[in-house]
Amino acid sequence: MRSYKKESARLKKSQNLVTRLKTNKKQEITRLLYEISKRENIEPESILSPSPQPSPLQGEGAKNKSPLPAGERVRVRGDFAEIKKTLLKRRFPRAYPSNVHLPKIKLDSNSAQDTRELKFYPKRIFVEKSANSSTLAQRFKKSFPKARSIEIKSLKDHLKENRGLTISDYNKRKDAIFITYENYDFFKKCPCTKKAIGCGYHIFNLSFGCLFDCTYCYLQEYTNSPGLIFPANIDKFFKNFFLYKRPGMRIGTGEFSDSLMLDHITEYSLPIIEFFKKHKDVRFEFKTKSINIDHLLKAKHAGNIVVAWSLNPQRIIDENEFFTPSLTERLNAAKKCVAAGYKASCHFDPVVYFKGWEKEYKKVIDMLFDTIKPKDIAWISIGTLRFNPKVKQTIEARFPGNKILNEELVLDFDNKLRYPDSIRQEIYDSMLKMLYKHSKKLPIYLCMENSSIWRELKLRPTGLFR
Repeated sequence: MRSYKKESARLKKSQNLVTRLKTNKKQEITRLLYEISKRENIEPESILSPSPQPSPLQGEGAKNKSPLPAGERVRVRGDFAEIKKTLLKRRFPRAYPSNVHLPKIKLDSNSAQDTRELKFYPKRIFVEKSANSSTLAQRFKKSFPKARSIEIKSLKDHLKENRGLTISDYNKRKDAIFITYENYDFFKKCPCTKKAIGCGYHIFNLSFGCLFDCTYCYLQEYTNSPGLIFPANIDKFFKNFFLYKRPGMRIGTGEFSDSLMLDHITEYSLPIIEFFKKHKDVRFEFKTKSINIDHLLKAKHAGNIVVAWSLNPQRIIDENEFFTPSLTERLNAAKKCVAAGYKASCHFDPVVYFKGWEKEYKKVIDMLFDTIKPKDIAWISIGTLRFNPKVKQTIEARFPGNKILNEELVLDFDNKLRYPDSIRQEIYDSMLKMLYKHSKKLPIYLCMENSSIWRELKLRPTGLFR
């Protein structure tokens, strides 16, 4: 709540500096003043230089006082286009004149997420009538005996009756568990962004929603999600896999949830490992930030199971990956899985750009190879921070004190907000050098990146792409 109050005050000051312009122009200048103020950690009024005449941003009698030297401030005696251009150059020094996204800032105390402590105990367990007698439903009821159990006809009907969910409702999604009976949405190709080189990954579409709260998570787009959703009929997934299977494919869970966060209750990992003993030409991946690996360690597998962790510097984990295990805990869990015969994979996704980023990511990579040998790594992906434009407002609303939006993010080839090409190329080039220093044979690919970046880095799709 302290972050909300601070950013709300910053926004109010920015708005007060812009009172004379019409709605759209006022919105753009207000946002630029707000973002510059937040990024540079200065007061919004410090950005504008004093003027003996009324500013075109304000009405008669307006005053712009600032203790900073005038040379560090924007002169406001010009017209709107000139002022906007000056502010854009200051806000996006490397990206200007790229296409930027300047939506209205929506801060609301009810939308701010409490990131102090995760106390997971759902208040309600909704069970579809067709899944009421399932083992999964019984496990959840037994694990949370104080939760109210509610039978519903179907999740689809429930959503029809509960439309118009807000960000505040999304923050409360962990209060509700939905046990469903899946009939058709079993597998899909990874929804690679348009114009990007795909990695050929396939999704075992098991569960939706996450316990963890990462500031950058694209699941925030789905603010209509009423809770955490778990299908009870995993056997039907297995029956349909025979129709979907591609020889040599990579498939896994963790795209729309965390693969292992509640595995002690769902026990999904056990039948999955057992099933894929029959499909040794397929590599199955559990993608996670969790350290909930007890079932994996006691299972007998066929060597085609990969356990993957998302890795970031501890600073980024502390500031952006709330309620998740530490970097050290993740690497220790990976070490245990490798000792149990599993291959590990690592996803540096998203790589977050900040002052001193290279030094911090080098520490992570060195820690990784101090813990796991290159021969035990199945693959490594690298992807830079990116998200759909509307997620920007959601991040601001849920995490008003965030730092992740302070760097330059512009609309790029797929209409997603990304770092400009020069920054992305710098990140990939450095990351590849740091990784290949440990082994030239590491199977590395870029996640959701366009072909021009691949060409600049002289990368080619590997045998992982099927």
